[in-house]
Amino acid sequence: MESQVNPARSPSVDGAGGDLHLELSDGPGGRRGALIRALREAVRTGRLAPGTRLPPYRALATDLGLARNTVAEAYAELVAEGWLTARQGSGTRVALRAEPPAGGRPRRPTTPSRPRRPAYDLVQGTPDAAAFPRTAWLASARRALTAAPNEAFGPGDPRGRPELRRALAEYLGRARGVRADPDRIVVCSGFAGALRLLGQVLEGTIAVESYGLGFHRSLLTAAGLTTATLPIDEHGARVECLAATGARTALLTPAHQFPTGGPLHPRRRAALLDWACARGGLVLEDDYDGEFRYDRQPVGAVQGLDPERVVYIGSVSKSLSPALRLGWMVLPGHLVDAVLTVKGERESWASALEQLTLADFLASGSYDRHVRRMRRHYRRRRDRLVAVLAERAPHVRITGIAAGLHAVLGLPPGTERTVVRAAAWQGLAVEGLGLYRHGEATGVPDDGLVVGYGTPADHAFAGALDALCEALPPPG
Repeated sequence: MESQVNPARSPSVDGAGGDLHLELSDGPGGRRGALIRALREAVRTGRLAPGTRLPPYRALATDLGLARNTVAEAYAELVAEGWLTARQGSGTRVALRAEPPAGGRPRRPTTPSRPRRPAYDLVQGTPDAAAFPRTAWLASARRALTAAPNEAFGPGDPRGRPELRRALAEYLGRARGVRADPDRIVVCSGFAGALRLLGQVLEGTIAVESYGLGFHRSLLTAAGLTTATLPIDEHGARVECLAATGARTALLTPAHQFPTGGPLHPRRRAALLDWACARGGLVLEDDYDGEFRYDRQPVGAVQGLDPERVVYIGSVSKSLSPALRLGWMVLPGHLVDAVLTVKGERESWASALEQLTLADFLASGSYDRHVRRMRRHYRRRRDRLVAVLAERAPHVRITGIAAGLHAVLGLPPGTERTVVRAAAWQGLAVEGLGLYRHGEATGVPDDGLVVGYGTPADHAFAGALDALCEALPPPG
């Protein structure tokens, strides 16, 4: 016996129950048993994903030519077995824990399994996605599209749209102390896009901080450059060690060292530029979250002190969304032509329409309003994290300044891996500080957690903090 119902259409997850392809074969239990086996197989192989809403039993009975009671009894048995769930007003759905094994093949039951996706996420790196300013962004998009010249819909200029470069020059000069001429700004697809371009222009050895993102080092290495480790402490990069690296270029996060959280001390800022001048060198300034400082006004960019020795790199990944893939470089005059040469004659990555929208978003003041709002939002998040730890885990200290979208929690030596595993068992995704270490450092914790308090939605933040506290080691 074989029946199939409109196989060209797939099941609906949230509708009233869409068409469902099932093959009923002969076997024990008659038609009811055949239906149960077919539904189990559809779940087991992943054709029916967890949470998928099944058709009402009356509709499925009609489609398959079965009695209503036959389908109702099959649903009831699968609910009892845990394959399905049924709630008044929600219909019958595939149980959330009924996830298919890798490759779609059955597997034997093992020890208690954890969800593939954690219930809570405190991994650093992303802003609160729910806070994206959709209404204001849409208004800017409409204005930008209406005012866009016809040539904006042709091949893109590798420098970036002039409207955006002018708006960035005004904003960066006003808000970050950057000395930016629109002709020295090159728009790119985020910070990684900037590093890829610079990697084709620079030569020799680049000094990188002893804590940072591994994929940034990988981008430089892939470009044929050598990286040398620069130690850090609570005052940021130890720039007095630059001479020993033999490097002529240094990649730093001066406003807020990533991830340990210390700003570059003013004396070290001056020493950094003295080194660059004496060495004929270059500083790559990663200003990844420079707008978000909570205990005082944000510190201005190093680039403002010496525009000919510093490449200022920024993006909207933390302030708006990494989905936009928009960033920029403010370049010394001698690097502009070289960067444009390796970029090519046309813009390959950064959408001209998104550039025009961001230009309007900046010029209209919407970006300033959004940053101020998010600064308050993330400050409340950080304050809440501090308060919860003070109440429930006073022995755990937060290191670094009050800034950015993440904080580092110092842990007792030798406990980091244990705490990360404990967090996973609490359904919490969080990363250890060791994940970002690639050299020697002093004045920072040997073991720690990098807690991204900007990531969770508001409704999930309390639960994430509860799970975090449950995973932390006891005092002593």
